[in-house]
Amino acid sequence: MKKLITISFILLLTLSLIGCTASTNDDKTIRVGASPTPHSQILSVIKDDLLALGYTLEIVEFTDYVLPNTALDVNDLDANYFQHRPYLNKFNAENGTKLSFVLAIHFEPLGLYPGKEASIEGLKKGGASVAIPNDPTNEARALRLLADLDLIEIAAGKEELATPLDIVNNPYSIEFVEVESALLTTLLSDVDFAIINGNYALGANIAGSVLTTESKESLSAQTFANGLVVKEGKEEDPKTLALIQVLNSEKIKAFITDTYTPTVLSVLE
Repeated sequence: MKKLITISFILLLTLSLIGCTASTNDDKTIRVGASPTPHSQILSVIKDDLLALGYTLEIVEFTDYVLPNTALDVNDLDANYFQHRPYLNKFNAENGTKLSFVLAIHFEPLGLYPGKEASIEGLKKGGASVAIPNDPTNEARALRLLADLDLIEIAAGKEELATPLDIVNNPYSIEFVEVESALLTTLLSDVDFAIINGNYALGANIAGSVLTTESKESLSAQTFANGLVVKEGKEEDPKTLALIQVLNSEKIKAFITDTYTPTVLSVLE
């Protein structure tokens, strides 16, 4: 009986030690949810830098814009990197989550891509078809891009959430085709041009054909930078501070600039 009790005690002690070890190791693992392109690729560059600080980076890729936030909210992630502030604010308001934006990293400018027409001059031929995102935010950005090129004029005060109905001057009779953002790259053979998010252009390997993009100094760049998000109360957590330290660096600025310009632009200070 004594022998059985001793064996049981040793087994219990062993399991406890294993549990402590796993807990300790997990405490040194940073799980970050991210979209595949370019977010996950950018994160992969900091793995060695985090290792030097004593942390192992685990990147969890998501292809939607809901699960990375819900997973962070229930502590399945330590941070995520896929969204801009307006989207996060809207998500928090609609879902009762308390997630905090802690570092702006990059901006994905909308770009004008050639379809059946090969140059911007094709927009002035009269009646050119332009496919644009159909969600309110990106649709307004697409129209502002054309307005900045002096191709259309948007009604004063309507710029932030403009739709084609808010165009007060369309001298070249541009025709707009409103499409879900993720599908725009598939329509290039059917329209004269398309205005596409940088991440979708990268994913479709068409980034090199971009004709022009939103500028780094634009209102969109100031508003829609993608960045690192953590749960409220975790802003000063050691894991968060480690992520901020290695991401907010010359190394990452150079990587973004050298790898993705002009479809992704660094906004790191």
